[in-house]
Amino acid sequence: MSQNQLIKIACSKCDRTNYWSRKNKKLVTRKIELKKYCKWCRKHTPHKEAKK
Repeated sequence: MSQNQLIKIACSKCDRTNYWSRKNKKLVTRKIELKKYCKWCRKHTPHKEAKK
């Protein structure tokens, strides 16, 4: 069984879910934070892993 699980990545400014990704929950225990483009804010903002 694969340990990779689907996660939502949401904008920290407007809280909209913009991206979906996979992560191995056994190897990566912390929450992912990336700087991605938000089409609603129309700029690059920090995006954090959100709850499903």
